[in-house]
Amino acid sequence: QVQLVESGGGLVQPGGSLRLSCAASGIRFNLYAMGWYRQAPGKQRELVATITSGGTTNYADSVKGRFTVSRDNAKNTVDLQMDSLKPEDTAVYYCNANRFGGQWAYWGQGTQVTVSS
Repeated sequence: QVQLVESGGGLVQPGGSLRLSCAASGIRFNLYAMGWYRQAPGKQRELVATITSGGTTNYADSVKGRFTVSRDNAKNTVDLQMDSLKPEDTAVYYCNANRFGGQWAYWGQGTQVTVSS
């Protein structure tokens, strides 16, 4: 059974930092591309950052220079370090694992991030 479990969300003031973590089980983690997506109220889910099995990263323009995605294949985890947070970063953040161009894709349950003073 595949499980992706996110943690680390919460309430933070603008300009602050949070670190999200996603623990994966039930998959050969090192073979999967991993990603973080987010969905704000009334909006579609959007890509935040991805990291391939080889470690190549990709970021949405809106988070470049502020967010950093990393993975630990020994621990089967993928993290998202979020710095200089803005109110518009408020959303539910989802972890994604995919392989074969998304033909095999799994999602976590999401973790809420709220940026507010």
